[in-house]
Amino acid sequence: MRFIYLCLFICLAFNVKFDSSINAEERAVRKRSAPEKIVSSWDDLLEGISSPESWTARKKILKQRYLDLIRDRYKPVKPELEIQFHDTAIVDGIYRRQLISYRVEEDERAHAYLGVPLNLRGPAPAIVALHGTYASGKQRAAGLIENSDKAYLDHLCRKGYVVIAPDHFVAGHRIPDEGPYETTAFYKKHPNWTAVGKFTYEHSIAIDVLQSLKEVNPEKIGVLGHSLGGHGSMFLAAYDERVQAAAGNCSASFFRQNLRVDAWARDRWYIYFKHIRPELMEGKLPPIDFHEIMSLIAPRAFLDLSGLNDGNPLTQRQRILMLLKVMDVYEIEKAPQKFAFFVHGKGHSVAHESRELMYGWMDSNLKPKSATKTKLVTP
Repeated sequence: MRFIYLCLFICLAFNVKFDSSINAEERAVRKRSAPEKIVSSWDDLLEGISSPESWTARKKILKQRYLDLIRDRYKPVKPELEIQFHDTAIVDGIYRRQLISYRVEEDERAHAYLGVPLNLRGPAPAIVALHGTYASGKQRAAGLIENSDKAYLDHLCRKGYVVIAPDHFVAGHRIPDEGPYETTAFYKKHPNWTAVGKFTYEHSIAIDVLQSLKEVNPEKIGVLGHSLGGHGSMFLAAYDERVQAAAGNCSASFFRQNLRVDAWARDRWYIYFKHIRPELMEGKLPPIDFHEIMSLIAPRAFLDLSGLNDGNPLTQRQRILMLLKVMDVYEIEKAPQKFAFFVHGKGHSVAHESRELMYGWMDSNLKPKSATKTKLVTP
């Protein structure tokens, strides 16, 4: 049996050589049997698109649909930042961690941890690190509380990045009276806005904070996160073109092909999009979905990571078909090297290999080529 496997391996390894020796008739048969394309429910992304110019026109339409979905027109006027520094700690002699706050509305201040490496030789790339649905918010992202797999600020500062880890607007320093992730007070204050619009707008302001720092290269901004922070990364990169590299880990499921689509418009607790609930209850989906939102990031760098066993398995398999269509957009944008996805079987996790891929993605897209260049061994 081992000999049979060895022979099979050798045949596979030298497949190119054998292919070159097959006759024309066999090659014709193989060509006829090859599928022309993968057909899926996500084909509408490029339906009717025949040129880069027609894609550019479609992209403008999709961007407006996206802004309409998050109800961006109802955001408040952006206030002056008025950054305040509350406390400072030096971590292992490697980086400075500071608790900061800044204004996101006239009467609201966001809190975040800011990490700055101590031995920078010039302006460094910077990353917005977004936490998941966790009451203590930024504390986990900074590595100060359980599950160090999600200590993005600590990990990335040790790799030479300036990092801001903000609280979600209903977590950490800003937990509402009703409890963590309760959006009742938000919708009372902003009845026409959306929670997604709110956190995306605030994460964009976090970029303003980074770009105000002399230690930051304003042209090299990234965003990454897990779960709520994962789709937050996608939403921010699609919203703010200052983001040059994004990575979303175990993001939520999309609208179509999703048995739990109503979770996007619950009638209680954390309500992403309150205004779409009536139509969802009638079986009508929003006029834009995740493959179209992701396509707005192109040609900038985007990495999607997901678990086949994170939620409904059939829904997660649809994600793969969806991502193949997003790659088509990157091909049109002549930037296929700027898009990637990784699918695993480790559920809703930030496993070692997922972290390494996210951090490596940031290195490849935000740092100079010398930072990732390999070298031969010299005598």
